[in-house]
Amino acid sequence: MNTTAAPATKVRKIRLLQSMPFFLLHVVAIVGVFLVPFAWKWVGLCVGIYYLRMFAITGGYHRYFSHRTYKTSRAFQFFMAALAQSSAQKGALWWAANHRHHHKYSDQEEDIHSPLHTGFWWSHAGWILSKDNEATHWDLIGDFKKYPELVWLNKYPHVPAFALAIGLFLAGGASALMWGFFMSTVLLWHGTFTINSLSHVYGTRRYTTTDTSRNNFWLALLTLGEGWHNNHHCYQSSTNQGFFWYEIDITYYVLKGLSAVGIVWDLRKPPLELLEAKRIAKGDRPGVKDAMPLTPSDTRKKTGPAPVPEREPLTAQA
Repeated sequence: MNTTAAPATKVRKIRLLQSMPFFLLHVVAIVGVFLVPFAWKWVGLCVGIYYLRMFAITGGYHRYFSHRTYKTSRAFQFFMAALAQSSAQKGALWWAANHRHHHKYSDQEEDIHSPLHTGFWWSHAGWILSKDNEATHWDLIGDFKKYPELVWLNKYPHVPAFALAIGLFLAGGASALMWGFFMSTVLLWHGTFTINSLSHVYGTRRYTTTDTSRNNFWLALLTLGEGWHNNHHCYQSSTNQGFFWYEIDITYYVLKGLSAVGIVWDLRKPPLELLEAKRIAKGDRPGVKDAMPLTPSDTRKKTGPAPVPEREPLTAQA
């Protein structure tokens, strides 16, 4: 008789009661837009606020707070954090700490939103609703903990979102609120979440990485450049994620413009020799329809987490 116990399977649960606002916002967005007067200007408002906040997430949460791929002033880093938090995707420091954890354990069992181990729905939205991922990992984000204004924002993550909703209602009434906040926010959530759930599954791989990250043109359009995910995992310290002129990266173009007027500076580029060393021969690249897992060598189950690259001391000017 075999008495060896089977390995315990981790049970993943969402906080149902605390997650009700997430589900209710979907209902309000879908139903509400049919209950208010329609005009194309409200659709334009929805798209405009979607991309404005998407830039704050991609250029702020991701390329600045998570990876510190450029430098800026203390005032502008606060502005970017507040604008990104108006998306109701929790605090800037919470977001960045979890993303650093993702890169450390990308596509391993410790990765909190790897579709390889958790499936589509959990990697897409379930993980953010889980009690297990509720706390901010201060040990991973200590470089920003010294800024009390960022710690305060992180403690009260929904203040910017409420401010945006109230401002839209006062400026344009119920239609502006429904299209500019509720519908825009729901679309923004799922636009952002596709990078976790889809960009490790669908797309092409130009570079050898220790995970299953993919480049996807359509996701790049949806997320202002985040779809060049294999590029990003190849060299996460790069400000630009589109490494070639034809890889559209709107976030980088905006940051480049801001650098021209001195708002941000020291934008980083990937070393060409590193990119050449990691390039996969064209004939060996997985196609856009190839689903993961690729080969055993594409994951790090036996080799441990990827090293976190050393960063320069953070300097945000007052």
